Amino acid sequence: MRLVSDPGFGEVDLAASAEELMQLASAVALGEGLVRATSLPGSIALTGIRVNKTSGSGALIRRDAEQQILVISGDSASRAALAEDLRAMATAEDGGHLHLDYFPGHFYLAEGSVPLVVNSPHGGMPTR
Repeated sequence: MRLVSDPGFGEVDLAASAEELMQLASAVALGEGLVRATSLPGSIALTGIRVNKTSGSGALIRRDAEQQILVISGDSASRAALAEDLRAMATAEDGGHLHLDYFPGHFYLAEGSVPLVVNSPHGGMPTR
């Protein structure tokens, strides 16, 4: 898994294998876990994703600058919806990417979430 934080656009780019995306989806659904990412010393890459259960509504995606990690927290319903989107990207066989961007009234993302781009393990744009 590779997590690159783009300070210019404020988004995080996630590239992972199907297995890594499924592992992340499971951690998100469960509400706990740490999924490690590869990073080179001195790079802008984050070192992993930590998942926490919290109360309240919405899933919050934020950067922990001190630990150089992405943190996903939220209630079970919001985490379940996010986990389903991650599973769908892991199992999609035709490529593409998923933009997770908060907007007022978003189905499951909480206000303050950083934009996250999840790339298909199959790369490129969908053939459909």
